[in-house]
Amino acid sequence: MEAFALAASMVFNVETLVTIFLAAVFGLFVGSIPGLTATMATALLVPLTFYMAPIPAIAAIISCTAMAITAGDLPGTLLRIPGTPASAAYVEDSYRMAQKGQAGLAIGIGVVGSVLGGLFGFLFLLFTAPMLAKAALGFSSFEYFWLAALGLSCAALISSGGMVKGALALLLGLFIAQVGMDPLTGTPRYTFGSIELMGGISFIPVMIGMFAVSEIMRSGRRVMTEVAQVNIKNPFAGTLAMLWKYRKNQVRGSVIGSLLGALPGVGGDLAAWITYALAKRTSKEPEKFGTGHPEGLVEAGATNNAALSASWIPAMVFGIPGDAVTAIAVGVLVMKGLDPGPTLMTLHPENFYAVMIVFAIANMLMLPLGWVAAKSARWIFEVPRALLNAAILLFCIVGSYSMNNSMFGVVLMLGAGVIAYVLEARMIAIAPIILGIVLGPLVESNFTTSMIISDGSLLGFFSRPVAAGLGIVTVMIWSVAVFQTMRKFKRSPDTASPLAQ
Repeated sequence: MEAFALAASMVFNVETLVTIFLAAVFGLFVGSIPGLTATMATALLVPLTFYMAPIPAIAAIISCTAMAITAGDLPGTLLRIPGTPASAAYVEDSYRMAQKGQAGLAIGIGVVGSVLGGLFGFLFLLFTAPMLAKAALGFSSFEYFWLAALGLSCAALISSGGMVKGALALLLGLFIAQVGMDPLTGTPRYTFGSIELMGGISFIPVMIGMFAVSEIMRSGRRVMTEVAQVNIKNPFAGTLAMLWKYRKNQVRGSVIGSLLGALPGVGGDLAAWITYALAKRTSKEPEKFGTGHPEGLVEAGATNNAALSASWIPAMVFGIPGDAVTAIAVGVLVMKGLDPGPTLMTLHPENFYAVMIVFAIANMLMLPLGWVAAKSARWIFEVPRALLNAAILLFCIVGSYSMNNSMFGVVLMLGAGVIAYVLEARMIAIAPIILGIVLGPLVESNFTTSMIISDGSLLGFFSRPVAAGLGIVTVMIWSVAVFQTMRKFKRSPDTASPLAQ
């Protein structure tokens, strides 16, 4: 109790509370702008933390990140431009809800669901950090391979264009992920002598291009009358009733997000895809997913912030970043002399509890700030569409350029936008491509490592209890999906081709 009281005194002072609020407002602004990401918002704050005390510095990182990830759902709902790779999993549903006049409900589900999921992840982190961090360290390359394979399978299964087209999109994403240096041999692959390609293709410019640029191209060919009438009177109207209706999804998304977020390198992106796919597979109305159905939005939205909180478990207890954001945070912790690792819990428990209190405050701030953001969002549509497209494209160029301070990112963004425009015109989903790019390196590195450990034997992937369990579940999902597709094809061979399923 003494350590907790000391932690409270470190947080509940004017400097820290003002820092939390200003960082949250900054994260809200950056996260809601198409083309700018939560990781970018966090990185932009790092120079300012040089001049802060340790607790306000880490509080700024936490508050900014939590708000930016939640705000990333705003452009996805209103413009079909997801702010994060995780929100790409359910962007179709949130955008279709906005087209149906339910923009406030979609935003409300995202904000309130994220708050509840974030608070659950906070409690999960508070009480189980040491135990789960130890379990996460016990994961080997075999477990990580099956976990990534399971996430990739989800991308194909939930694809709006059908399973086969989803698989084709996923393979395209995995191919893009192969560009660069081979992690095992260090030889260049598919670089064609280009120095820029040797570093690989960053998923941020590709994601921005495939969602933002392609949407700009489409909107330039049609009159956007269906979104011009968006007027969000009460952003949270009906939200609690909807969350109660799908309370099982809310709880399940929070639990799965917390568990997966605790694994280093996994984070909320993969967790959101898995829970969205799980919601569709277990739903009584799976055919409504992708048409403006809130069920998957509830579950994946809760997963998002629960995984964000839980991703700090390996970062705080063992100094192992769970994702790009916590990697930045670990650097700030080290810079401020907080030394994340096992000694943080034993020698300086007040610092750990201070971070926990900041988590709770940051999540609670999402409610008022999210309400203000939702009320202000309608102003976007008072701007002429041509000017709005020009502003979005400008932010996209800035976001793509800033990833590596190179025009190569801008070229990637524009090329990806053209490719996405052509693919979507042929009903091939884009989201699996993004997930393939994100998880491709994780799959490859863990597969090659596992093959070396098992001396080339595939049985090694089932040699450990957890790996065997994940492997059996993944193979069963593959088998059931293939069986269902073939059975549907045999039932109506004249009207149903595999590419249409």
